[in-house]
Amino acid sequence: MPHDTPLISTIVGGLVLAFIFGALAHRMRMPPLVGYLIAGVLVGPHTPGYVADQSLAPELAEIGVILLMFGVGLHFSLKDLLSVRGIALPGAIVQIGFATLLGWGLGAFMGWPTGGSLVFGLALSVASTVVLLKALQERRLVETERGRIAVGWLIVEDLAMVLALVLIPAAASIGGGHGPVEPLSAGLNSLLGLDLGIGGMIAMTLVKVALFVALMLVFGRKLVPWTMHRIAHTGSRELFRLGVLAIALGVAFGAAKLFGVSLALGAFFAGMVLAESELSHRAAQESLPLRDAFAVLFFVSVGMLFDPNILLDRPLPILATVFIIVIGKSVAAFLIVLAFKKSPGTALTISASLGQIGEFSFILAALGVELGLLPEEGRNLILAGAIISIILNPLLFFLCDRMRPVLESARREETAADPASAADTGAAQEQVPPGDDEVHPSPLNGHAILIGYGRVGRIVGQNLKSSGTAFLVIEDSDKRIGELKAQGIEAFMGNAVARETLDLANLSAARSLAIAIPNAFEACRIAEQARSVNPSILIVARAHSDAEVDELKQYGADTVIMGEREIALGMVDRLAQVHHESVSYEDRQEPATIIPTGTAPPERE
Repeated sequence: MPHDTPLISTIVGGLVLAFIFGALAHRMRMPPLVGYLIAGVLVGPHTPGYVADQSLAPELAEIGVILLMFGVGLHFSLKDLLSVRGIALPGAIVQIGFATLLGWGLGAFMGWPTGGSLVFGLALSVASTVVLLKALQERRLVETERGRIAVGWLIVEDLAMVLALVLIPAAASIGGGHGPVEPLSAGLNSLLGLDLGIGGMIAMTLVKVALFVALMLVFGRKLVPWTMHRIAHTGSRELFRLGVLAIALGVAFGAAKLFGVSLALGAFFAGMVLAESELSHRAAQESLPLRDAFAVLFFVSVGMLFDPNILLDRPLPILATVFIIVIGKSVAAFLIVLAFKKSPGTALTISASLGQIGEFSFILAALGVELGLLPEEGRNLILAGAIISIILNPLLFFLCDRMRPVLESARREETAADPASAADTGAAQEQVPPGDDEVHPSPLNGHAILIGYGRVGRIVGQNLKSSGTAFLVIEDSDKRIGELKAQGIEAFMGNAVARETLDLANLSAARSLAIAIPNAFEACRIAEQARSVNPSILIVARAHSDAEVDELKQYGADTVIMGEREIALGMVDRLAQVHHESVSYEDRQEPATIIPTGTAPPERE
């Protein structure tokens, strides 16, 4: 059997180089996405050395697009969007229009057709979901007012781009494109005996999209969750994971073939209807590894299209493109947020969050070139602008953090000098809950920290609450965070592996730590960091094997409960009661106990 097949070599070459350069980018405190793009450039046809298969890479990238959009749909929250709709909806629309206008102007200046210039402008107007959410999570802003506005703004941008992906092919003839519009138009003309024209084609496309959306909302939102619940009841994790992927890929492919809509739109609605199920969090977890892998291949395939020679051949257009993305979009967002009477800090966070481009920009660029609207130079400018803006995004946040105290001080002086303005500002601030704009460390002392609020963590938390033990929870699911806060339980959203998240829990003053997550690798890192901060803290963790038990104890856990063993011991205890036998076990462990406030934890050996 030959080992040097194009498919295998493309996947291996892409993933290996993406890992190497992604790790280097992370080491340099840049998003790993930058490394993935650079890996794509190195395996592309414009650089010497190994060249990946140019026909297979786009196919793999298409799967990445489907899974990325499926992930966006899984995290789509209508409730969060409605809570900030007053600013996110009009703000995003105005910002998209302004950035599109700037991009159209640059394209027209370079002599591109109208359609290509508009596609170029749209590609520069939408921010990267991956980069934006990562930036907010690193700065613990997701649960703040600023974070909710940014996420709501992003959702509106994503929906606008989903609509653009549907309408651009139908309107391709405006820019003299050679996409699927002409054959489809000819087919409809012969079938109906009418010349629909571009308006009729757009109307027909919207009708088909509306039909697909209606079917998904009426039948899909019942059928998809029901199917996943039936699969979950089989108890097979493999079947559940396969079912999630089958729904994502199957709905996307069916939507494209039956309704003529984009694969991205089909995948988005598949994720959105599944998001209404109680199994949505599990579905997101099960599909995450494959989504990440194909997302990496997507970015690698995008990097393969980039010609680095443009950096030398066309430096001024690249500078103009980066200026639109980093300065034009950011300034527009800043002024829009201020116009809605939000604080300068909120305006700066939103503007920094949007000062980059990513996934949808690549999709739009590829679609524009495929339809003959956007010249190859336009795609190269978009790719160069994306790479540079993503690299500059951390610097943009740093500058905004430095500017924030100055602008807020000036704002306070202005409102103090103008009583009427101060009254208006005060009224606006009363609508924002105190402390909503910042996440502060917990004031608890001598408390318990619970990591994870799934099936195990929920039971632990309920017992801590009933016993009157002061505790808080760290959880990465926004739905569970909302549930905890509704119960009056202090909770922080984030991954406890991050030291910044653990610091919010006031780890140095805590008496005990219960790590209820099933991932032993992350649990070890959490235990190690907790022990280094608080040597006397009691750490209780869970494991699924003897090897995990040993590893967790090596990294600082005091007590490790192996679920399978405890289940077996409980069953044997019950059998012993029925048969009036006394059974002893050499390997029996003491049950996990969270030390209540006011008692001293056992001393470590």
